Amino acid sequence: MTGHTERETMEFDVVIVGAGPAGLAAAIKLKQLAAEKGSDVSVVVLEKGSEVGAHILSGAVIDPVGLDRLLPDWRNMGSPLQTQVSEDRFYYLWKTGGIRMPNLLMPPLMSNHCCYIGSLGSLTRWLAEQAEGLGVEIYPGFSVTDVIYGESGAIEGVITGDMGVARDGSHKDGYTPGIALRGKYTLFAEGARGSLSKMLIKKLGLDAESGPQKFGIGLKELWEVPEGKHQPGLVQHTMGWPLDDKTGGGSFLYHFGERLISVGFVVHLDYANPYTNPFHEFQRAKTHPLIRAHLQGGKRIAYGARALTEGGFQAIPRLAFPGGALVGCAAGFMNVPRIKGSHNAMLSGMMAAKAAFAALAAGRSNDVLEAYPEAVRTSAMAKELWRVRNVKPLWSWLGTRLGVMLGGIDMWLNTLFPFLRHTLKHRKPDYATLQKASAATPIAYEKPDGVITFDILSSVFVSGTNHAENQPVHLKLADPSIPIDRNLPDYAEPAQRYCPAQVYEVVTEGERQRFQINAQNCVHCKTCDVKDPAQNITWVPPEGGDGPNYANL
Repeated sequence: MTGHTERETMEFDVVIVGAGPAGLAAAIKLKQLAAEKGSDVSVVVLEKGSEVGAHILSGAVIDPVGLDRLLPDWRNMGSPLQTQVSEDRFYYLWKTGGIRMPNLLMPPLMSNHCCYIGSLGSLTRWLAEQAEGLGVEIYPGFSVTDVIYGESGAIEGVITGDMGVARDGSHKDGYTPGIALRGKYTLFAEGARGSLSKMLIKKLGLDAESGPQKFGIGLKELWEVPEGKHQPGLVQHTMGWPLDDKTGGGSFLYHFGERLISVGFVVHLDYANPYTNPFHEFQRAKTHPLIRAHLQGGKRIAYGARALTEGGFQAIPRLAFPGGALVGCAAGFMNVPRIKGSHNAMLSGMMAAKAAFAALAAGRSNDVLEAYPEAVRTSAMAKELWRVRNVKPLWSWLGTRLGVMLGGIDMWLNTLFPFLRHTLKHRKPDYATLQKASAATPIAYEKPDGVITFDILSSVFVSGTNHAENQPVHLKLADPSIPIDRNLPDYAEPAQRYCPAQVYEVVTEGERQRFQINAQNCVHCKTCDVKDPAQNITWVPPEGGDGPNYANL
């Protein structure tokens, strides 16, 4: 805790940062356990979005195992998940065609049988209703910017960001200092590359025994299509074109709801060519006949982007520390080949909740919830991640064709022989994988047609993104000279391309070039925090409630 600002203080048993699937599952489980024991536990959930779900973005094909354990009767409780998967298709693409991979050859974990297609944002809104019905306090529109440390170094809560601060640091009319929310335990459920989670991992050395975390960027559009185009329950995944063999990623396309299609693209952030532009790769992918055919005659109604964790089992950091714990994608529980993480996020939240409730019942506070990482270690979730642990390293090392083939074989071997122990390590963090621009080949992208493909700024518009202009820039440069003096000559300043919202520009004024940050465009994907080769950019939360306002993403 820094400074001597007079702040309102609120006390809770458990403070949860982030109203995603992990944070809400933890909150609900805490209240369920309290009800079972006839006791009470006070729980607060803090969410930086203007409402729950506003910053949630996922494919999403959802494995219901987490929901089944949290709310066994969820199918009869008005849940927004209504479309069950009816067909799985996997393709390897080249520019004009592709080959479908037989489902029988796919490892069992790759089957989406019994899964549901829907909007994770809508699901979290519904989960928030269930949590509030149990007595959980949920505060949307509150960015959490700092951690409260006790005298012993244990975490004792968090501080929300001040409201009404001008860009120059002065206080505007209506200035309100942030609130200190103190808890006996604090769960960090911020999602991939959460700002506080990143800080805690570094400060406490939580990754000392794990490999570097790996990331991807996921870009997504929501389309409304004519009735004749809609195939409810269809799931299609592709890899290959438009990416080259050395660049990992692929597309997803899901039919659900009332004539809705989620179409998206993932690019692994360990790519090497600094001229790669994930947004334009996504737009180019939609022109492929196997994707365009689903969208033709439809209308794009939403867009968003988000970083996702890809490090898998060998990149999971230490989960518990004095007074706190990492849950969900803040800890990196996504299954990369399945492109699924929400079920594991919920499961981890429930395991952390059980550990916290047991500690509270024993009269403990602000110590290490050792029962949580132990529960994770012996869980079905850990077994799932163990089976796929080598897929991402093989893909990164050997490229898409050979790496994915060997990754599939490795998944089969680990399914048939679960006692196997060979584990491949991640070699480099994603920011260290770029080659110099002088050794790379520029990529020419076609202009958007405004029908199937679109430009970035019109995409940001349909994301509902908004930031108050007169506030401190939330994208911090450790050294403002690096973008022009180092990144531009070495890497053609890749921030101009890896950002999916045109936040970063190199502007030429006469003979001078300067680095411009259009912070109002930011969709909070946090790719810049991951991929900047100098690790010069730090993403911090803007004023609470700002950012995208995703609907049905």
